[in-house]
Amino acid sequence: MSAHPAPRPRMTLGDLAAKKRVGEPLVMVTAYDHPGARIAEEAGVDLVLVGDSAAMTVLGYDSTVPMTVDEMLMLTRAVRRGLDGPLLVGDLPFGSYEASDALALATAQRFVKEAGVDLVKIERGGTTVDRARALVAAGIPVVGHVGLTPQTATALGGYRAQGRSAEAAIAVIDDAIALQDAGVSLLVVEAVPAEVTAALRARIDVPVIGIGAGSDADGQVLVFHDLLGLTETPAARFVKRYADLRAAAVAGVAAYADEVRSGAYPAPEHTYGMPAAEAARLAELLAAR
Repeated sequence: MSAHPAPRPRMTLGDLAAKKRVGEPLVMVTAYDHPGARIAEEAGVDLVLVGDSAAMTVLGYDSTVPMTVDEMLMLTRAVRRGLDGPLLVGDLPFGSYEASDALALATAQRFVKEAGVDLVKIERGGTTVDRARALVAAGIPVVGHVGLTPQTATALGGYRAQGRSAEAAIAVIDDAIALQDAGVSLLVVEAVPAEVTAALRARIDVPVIGIGAGSDADGQVLVFHDLLGLTETPAARFVKRYADLRAAAVAGVAAYADEVRSGAYPAPEHTYGMPAAEAARLAELLAAR
């Protein structure tokens, strides 16, 4: 019997566009390892993002900024090996694409060649629009990211909602339109008022994926560890927890520790044995030494 369920048909960019046309919401989730990818696969999501949020959720950094290309590639390869159906999106980490089109292209090519991503994601408008245009021209599909952009959160005043004034909202919408004009296939909009998402989506033809951006998007994305309750720190306001796996995991490990200390584990049913004749023979051999 196969270890995995039968593979799902592979999603395509055309499928995303078709879902948008008929109003079928898109489902995206992050994953950072092979088990997480298998869970996302079996749950039937449309896209999986190997986000640089792994810096905090998996690697223990205090922001996304320290994340390296090699660290991201290692995690992305693990996720790729666990996926059949969903499109795979790889985050280009801070410092790996901003300086020039050549740098962006070299980094993105590594994600395509070494990790098998279907799309790469880059943050902000501004000069990132030029990077997006260069990547698209080289045949690499791109996901844009506007609103709260964690790689530059310090410049935005921290991890807080963006676009809350009319002028700030216009800036977010203009960034989104510029990225679409540069050829991106998809847009992530993070931590903006629902009114901004609605106005932006009305002016954008590509699918819009929201995170903390209300329901007026073509789909939603959440961080794997947030939605499953695996994080130790409080989640952002927009996160809904669909499970409390951290509490269950702590309870399970504590129960294991208690049984080890009391001698209840391992019990006979958890232990390998020898045939009686072999045990007797072993005793003879040891006695003869």
